[in-house]
Amino acid sequence: MRAPLRRARGRDPLGLRRVMADRLLPVLVGAMALLAALTLAGAQGAAGLAARWQDGAAAAVTLQLPVASPAVRIEASLAALRALPEVAEARAMDRARLGALLQPWLGEAAPALPLPVVLEVRLRDLSLAPEAIAAKLAAAVPGAAVETHGVWVARLVALARSLQALAVATLALVAGLAAAVVAVAVRAGIAARRDAIGVLHDLGATDGDIAGRFASRAALLTGLGGVGGTLAALPALVLLADLAAPLQGAGAGAAPWGPLGSLPWPGLLAIPPLASVLGWVTAQWTVRLWLRRLP
Repeated sequence: MRAPLRRARGRDPLGLRRVMADRLLPVLVGAMALLAALTLAGAQGAAGLAARWQDGAAAAVTLQLPVASPAVRIEASLAALRALPEVAEARAMDRARLGALLQPWLGEAAPALPLPVVLEVRLRDLSLAPEAIAAKLAAAVPGAAVETHGVWVARLVALARSLQALAVATLALVAGLAAAVVAVAVRAGIAARRDAIGVLHDLGATDGDIAGRFASRAALLTGLGGVGGTLAALPALVLLADLAAPLQGAGAGAAPWGPLGSLPWPGLLAIPPLASVLGWVTAQWTVRLWLRRLP
């Protein structure tokens, strides 16, 4: 049975500080951490825009009837709309809600003004051509003004969701590339210290001892790279958050610490430790796989 190799503080019997220097690997991992930070921010921004646009997508089409339209015409229009196979739901917008929507443009007097009747229509299939569905709805409700802006909003929501999925795939790709970089660096270290590893192995060092030394060094370097890459991404993230603030709606600028407060801090703070764990696991797997081939 092999005895564990003692690890004295500051000792480096394998010379890993020379063969796994603190320059190239942290820089490469830092570049990938920077990409991961930008991707996280992009995913959060896409999620925020999708949530903001979701209300507009709920009513894909609106129809406007003249002011003071009789209730009989409103009910007949709703019945005609509900009879269409493309329509999932049709309802009249509440007057109070319509006044609240117009208040930013018309001021406090909006609820008291004579307002048109607005019908909200939710479609079964938002991939329909806006021009075609507008023509069909206009034919069903003669004299109504049809707005299909909600169809475009729904497509923007779908685009935002797709960007979120793409961000997740990008993060997985970045993690895979980082693991490959660590594996290459560890294999280079093994090749450079092959004789020393063989001697320690013959003297009784366990696979866990040898792999642990490589893993500790890799975890340190990848952690440093993760910290550096995340810090390097902050100026760009703050600038993008400041530019995107108007798109987040009223009150977004009141976030604590300004643009800094809108950044995805949980994800950003998780990048360095996750990079360190990735380096440790990759080094352990690479070294142990190589050690199994020793006689």
